[in-house]
Formats: sequence, structure tokens, C-alpha cells
Amino acid sequence: MRHVGCTVNTTEEYIMISSGMTVREVALQMPEATRVFEKLKIDYCCGGSRALGDACASAGVATDDVLRMLDEATQPTTGASQDFQQLPLPELITHIVDTHHVFTKEEMTRLEMLLQKVISVHGDNHAELKKVGEAFARLCADLSPHMFKEERVLFPYIVGLARAEAQNAPVPFAPFGTVNNPVRMMMMEHDTAGEILRELRQLTSNYTPPADGCVSYQTLYQALEAFEKDLHQHIHLENNILFPRSIEMEAQLRS
Repeated sequence: MRHVGCTVNTTEEYIMISSGMTVREVALQMPEATRVFEKLKIDYCCGGSRALGDACASAGVATDDVLRMLDEATQPTTGASQDFQQLPLPELITHIVDTHHVFTKEEMTRLEMLLQKVISVHGDNHAELKKVGEAFARLCADLSPHMFKEERVLFPYIVGLARAEAQNAPVPFAPFGTVNNPVRMMMMEHDTAGEILRELRQLTSNYTPPADGCVSYQTLYQALEAFEKDLHQHIHLENNILFPRSIEMEAQLRS
């Protein structure tokens, strides 16, 4: 099996990446990999359980080329990626809310208005725009209550778990029984969001505006693609880091 060694950030740790590792494992061990995956349209959040080699084949790219790109992505740069895997859970939650939830909420409002504007001007000549608007409306309708439930129910409980661990205190009361239950629901909703994102990418031909697209049209597609990339990072932090660590923490506290 082909391997590539990579120096991650400033730790001088030599990490071996192989095609048999899952996409999730690569993303966790090498935060820089998510940029490569975004560029190649390899799903590392909802599809993170696939083997890297299989994901490369589905994306139509050679595994050796991806391994080379991963190696290049981890060469020393002027900045270092934050190690979210080691971040205390309350701090990770703060980052998710302040960075990704805030961005998502602001962009949903902005993009809904921009979509209406572009559809009103170009909708007659580009029938796919109406479908784009409908898909994005479904995505917003799913994401708004999703983030509300996280901020009001799940995240406070996880913060309580971290506090209990630090203070050697009992597990906080969980009206939902165990953290596994809301986590399972959140991950199902993440899968739904991922499906809509794939639908949007297909409807927009990979966010490629038509030749007659005005500046607003071009801006819309650029913003939708940026929204997709941020949501991928957002889901990755929750599915692959926050949720597994929360489940493990609760299990340890209950043992």
C-alpha cells in the first residue's frame, strides 16, 4: 500500500497517511487535508467513513496524486492550523458557535435575498435558478432549528460534562437519557444538509455562472460555494471531533 510521510504544523510529528485510512482519520490527523479535500470535492464530513482510496476513485482523482497534494499541504508555512482535536470541549463549542453558527446565520439571510434578486432578473432564462432557490430554502429550514437545538440543548449539556469531569462531579442530568441520542439526531440532520449541498452543486454545475450572468449572479454562486465549504468544516468539527469526544467523556463519567 502506498504511504506518504507528512510533517504536521510545528510539532515535527511524522504522520504516515495511506489509502486504506478513512477520510475522517486523515482529516483528524492532518487538519490541512480538509483544504485538499475541498479542492477535489472529496466529502470529509458526512462521507468521512470511506477509505481514502475509495473516496479518490469516486472523485475521479488518482490516489497517488492526492497523497502528493497532502504531502505538499503539510509543508511548513507562516501559520499553523489549530489542533481542534486537543482543544477543550467548551472552547471547541465556542469556536463552532462564534465562527460557524454566526457565519451560517448571517449568510442564510444574505443569500436568500441575493437569490431572490438573481431569480427575478435571470429566472426566465435559467430555469435551474428556481430549483436552486427551493433547495437553499430547504437547507435553511433545516439548519435554523438544528443550530437552535445545538445551542440550547446539546452544547450546554456537553459543557456540563466537561465541567463534571474537571470537578470530579456526577454526570449532569440528561432529559434525553444519554448524549448518544441527540448526537445521533444531529448527525442524521447533517446527512440531510450534505444531500442538499450536493444537490445545489449539481444544479449550479459546480457553481459555474453562465456566460450571461451578471455580477450578482457570479457573486451568488461564489457565496454559495463559500457557504458549502464553511458548512463542511462546521460538520467535520462536530461529527468527527466534538461528538465522538462527548460520547467518550460521558461514558467515562458514567463508568
